[in-house]
Amino acid sequence: MYKTDNFKSIIDRYKVVFFDAFGVLKNYKGLLPGIENTFAYLQQQNKEYYIVTNDASRSPVQLAESYNTKGLLAITPDHIISSGMLTKEYLDLKVNDGIVAYLGTPDSAHYIDSSGLHTLPVSQIDASNIDKVNALVFLDDEGFNWFEDLNKAVNILRKRTIPAIVANTDHAYPLNKHDVSIAVGGLAHMIEKIVGKEFIRFGKPDSQMFMFAYDLLREKGAISKKDIVMVGDTLQTDILGGNKFGLDTVLVLSGNTQAIDAETRIIATGIVPTYICDSAVVEYGELGF
Repeated sequence: MYKTDNFKSIIDRYKVVFFDAFGVLKNYKGLLPGIENTFAYLQQQNKEYYIVTNDASRSPVQLAESYNTKGLLAITPDHIISSGMLTKEYLDLKVNDGIVAYLGTPDSAHYIDSSGLHTLPVSQIDASNIDKVNALVFLDDEGFNWFEDLNKAVNILRKRTIPAIVANTDHAYPLNKHDVSIAVGGLAHMIEKIVGKEFIRFGKPDSQMFMFAYDLLREKGAISKKDIVMVGDTLQTDILGGNKFGLDTVLVLSGNTQAIDAETRIIATGIVPTYICDSAVVEYGELGF
């Protein structure tokens, strides 16, 4: 088994910390115990931090509120970079009119609603309006009829030459300690194979999300990739994405990757983090105030 590093000693070496959300800051039980200490320490040290997440289920305001109501007040909307934000940017640039059909909840549709386009859930697309559909977006795994709406999504993409955008590339997410649920990225992968078209993806491990965050930082001042560390619990998204973008990476063993099989997974995938930590928690005794 790999020897784990001390998380505080790692973040002391960097100016900016990117955090994944699920499995790093929170799990199915709620916030990771003690994670508020980490953000107290980052604020004390005047370090920048962002939550870089594949969660496109809610707007940055709603995502921040979900942390605030649990007592983690350090996360505000301007600290959140979600794959939904890149989806909005793409639609603003590439889709000028017509209908954007989506799979997901009304909350997840915030991103495409804010682009000023006419948005409709896939369930409301029929023969009367299908010719006006100019994009289809996979946002969230909830809020639709899996059987009817997935079949309808397949047929929309068979009948229309339009972009299909996957705003959350996660294939699954943990329901509890032992079980997972299929995420919208897994559904999109299945439909992509059926229709034989290549979809556009905006979540980790693709580089666009890291570039989006990096550009935000560079607007504030000079910054190097060597000044940034990415913290995540999943090798194939957080760690691979950070590595590909040229960032140092921390694999935490508090979520998707458990201590018992971390070494096996690293060897099997060839995805090697810069550091491995038990969690992203700075212990209370390490705070120094």
